Amino acid sequence: MTRSASLSVWRRSSSSLTPVAVDRFEGRICGVGTREGSRIVVGRWDRSPLGEFADVMVESRDGHRLLVAPSRAVAEYVGSTYRFDEVRVQPVAVEESTGRWDVHAGPVQVAVSFGGRLPLGRVLHAIPTRLATERRWAAATDLVARVVLPGVRTTGSAGGGRRETYCVTDLVAVTAVVGEVFGRDVIALAPVDPPTRFGFSSTPRTPSLASVVTYVESPSR
Repeated sequence: MTRSASLSVWRRSSSSLTPVAVDRFEGRICGVGTREGSRIVVGRWDRSPLGEFADVMVESRDGHRLLVAPSRAVAEYVGSTYRFDEVRVQPVAVEESTGRWDVHAGPVQVAVSFGGRLPLGRVLHAIPTRLATERRWAAATDLVARVVLPGVRTTGSAGGGRRETYCVTDLVAVTAVVGEVFGRDVIALAPVDPPTRFGFSSTPRTPSLASVVTYVESPSR
C-alpha cells in the first residue's frame, strides 16, 4: 500500500494567514455516461494519504447519487468532500488489463474499454509534469477549462471547508461500457450529460480516462 504524505501550508485569508493541511492524491479518474441514464465516475488512486484504493460514484437517471467506498476511512473522507444521497462501504475492485477496466463495486458491475489519447490529452501530455501538477497552474487554467469543457472546473470549494484542485496530465478516450448498474443492463456508451452533481466539477462530457494529481486543502486540526 502506497501512501502520499499530507503537507502543512499557510493560506492567506483577508489580513491573516491560516494553517491548512494539503492532501495529495495521484491516480486516474474515469467518467462515463450510459444510454440507460446513469453517469459513473471511477477513481483509482495509486498514492494517497489513505493508501492505494479505488472508489466509485454513480448518479442514476433519476438523480440518486451513490458512493461505494472500500473502507470506512475512505467513505468518511470522500463522503465529507463530495455530496451523496447514499454511501455504502463495500468491496471495490478495479481489475486492469490492456485497454480495459473491469469495475466491481456493489450495484456497479461494468467493463470499460479505452482508446487513444484525445486531442486535449495530447496538449496536456506535452506540458512538463512539474508544471502540470502545480496547484497554481491548475488555478490559472480554471477559466479555460470552464469554456472548453462545460461543467468542468479545475479548482473550487469542497465540503467541510475544504478546497480541491485537479491537475490533469493526460486524457484518453473511453470507447465502450457494458455491464449492469442499479440492476439495469448497460449496453451502450453515452455522454456524461447532464453533468454529475457530486461536487463543484463534473468529469468531461466526452467519456474519458484522466490521469490526475488532486490536492485537497483542509483547515489544520
